[in-house]
Amino acid sequence: MIKFSDRQLKIPKLLRPVYLVTAGQSKFDRAMPDKRTEELCIDALTMAAKMINMAPAELKSYIHSCYYGHFADHFGDQLLGESVIHDRLGLDPLGNVGVKTGGATGGSTLWEAAKAVASGYSDCTLAMGWERMDEVPTDEGNHLISCAADKDWETPLGHIYTGYYAVMAQRYWQIFGKQEASFRRTLAEISVKHHGYARFNPFAHAPMKITVEDVLNSPVVAFPLRALDACLMSVGAACAIICDEDTAVAMTKNSPHKPLRIWVTAGSHTLRPACRRHMEIPLLPNETPATYADMEKNFPGSTRYPGFTGFLAARMAAYYAYPMVGIKDPTEDLDVVELHDAFTISDVQTYEDLGFRP
Repeated sequence: MIKFSDRQLKIPKLLRPVYLVTAGQSKFDRAMPDKRTEELCIDALTMAAKMINMAPAELKSYIHSCYYGHFADHFGDQLLGESVIHDRLGLDPLGNVGVKTGGATGGSTLWEAAKAVASGYSDCTLAMGWERMDEVPTDEGNHLISCAADKDWETPLGHIYTGYYAVMAQRYWQIFGKQEASFRRTLAEISVKHHGYARFNPFAHAPMKITVEDVLNSPVVAFPLRALDACLMSVGAACAIICDEDTAVAMTKNSPHKPLRIWVTAGSHTLRPACRRHMEIPLLPNETPATYADMEKNFPGSTRYPGFTGFLAARMAAYYAYPMVGIKDPTEDLDVVELHDAFTISDVQTYEDLGFRP
């Protein structure tokens, strides 16, 4: 069994308050042949400046270091794409770092920007992310995305990410869903929920008013996942400005939009094989060892948690985050939760990893 020391698992602390001052984004869509990536990033930064009644040049005068995230250089045929964007934004030669953690890239980029402020290294940071998935054919894009998996142990299971998630969905359906049709409908309801939320976002890629039957009748991509269970390949950019308290107050003095304190930032990134580590269960504040004592009895084949049907990365992020702000029971203490939902099954998995259960 893999063991981690208390020193390794200590709960992080921010050394000073950190604030989200403003944010912006471009439109997201399947393809934007009329716009270069740097133009999308400029759109995002310009919106962020406008939100606090600043010109882009004035906003840039506060930025000390920058953190850029995008899924893969391969899509734009440009290694160190973050350096190119940094230059096009007129911020070179300020310090900049590229961040790539697969589907967690956006969150990890914000994490790094917040830590730079919390540590005192920077008073104002830029977190910028983008995707450019329209310059290669869809099949090649799926291959490039799948390269974020472990080529030795994961690629043979599914080849592309829809295949990986389909295997997890089959396993979850068999063990926890008892192979009942109602579980497949639950996944469809998640798709209806997410596409429905997108109808209220003018920047969203695929707002849809759909029904459970629409999802269940959409084409199978990798059983049991169908087309409307899957995320989309997109083009677009977004950014956020993270600051210490004094800088945040100074930047918003002439704006009706005031800074929001970031009370916690925590992160963990694992490849899928890490989710099968033989280790003690990282318990959340609303759990005890008894929570998992009868798993095998109640759900034959579940074996143990963390397991193949969960995300250890999400569990570790919650393990760090909840004690930082005194969360005792996430089902009672949280009002809104936004999850990464590459596929509908990942919502169900992550609910449990974050401790959301009746």
